[in-house]
Amino acid sequence: MKIRYLPPLIAALMLDGCVMQSTFDREHQLNDTLQSEVQSDQVEIHQLKDRLRITIEDSLLYPSGQAALTGNGKKTLDKLLPALKDADADHRIEVEGYTDSVPVGHHLKSKYKTNWELSSARAASVVEYLQKKGVDPSRLTAAGHGQYQPKSDNMTAEGRAENRRTDIDLVPMPSN
Repeated sequence: MKIRYLPPLIAALMLDGCVMQSTFDREHQLNDTLQSEVQSDQVEIHQLKDRLRITIEDSLLYPSGQAALTGNGKKTLDKLLPALKDADADHRIEVEGYTDSVPVGHHLKSKYKTNWELSSARAASVVEYLQKKGVDPSRLTAAGHGQYQPKSDNMTAEGRAENRRTDIDLVPMPSN
């Protein structure tokens, strides 16, 4: 019996390792760049199976109940720019907004009827900012999930705070 598929398998595994190494290097670069935010638990950086995820607490990016970026939010995103631009050519950048399960307050209903609208507006705000700063818009996507993908229990204040977040995922583009 002749084995024909071993060389392509080995090549695929080697390429996969190269992608993982570059992602690993990018993760360390981001951890160094965002050291104070990571240490204060405002930012988390994780290597997932198929992506590098940067999770940012909403309180760092936006005022409560709003989608406009704060000065500190812009500074945090500015720190990410070198890594995002470096990943620009071979990665999609997916920005996803999340909220807790507390309904949008009456004073905000005229602007955002639901948490879904608020989370979508927040993700779009980050994408627009990254585009203005030179990230290729054809690589950017924004999505809002509202309260429908909680990370923690919404029954506690700590859980609700964890659920109010924005994820920025660097997803490798399929090779042609």
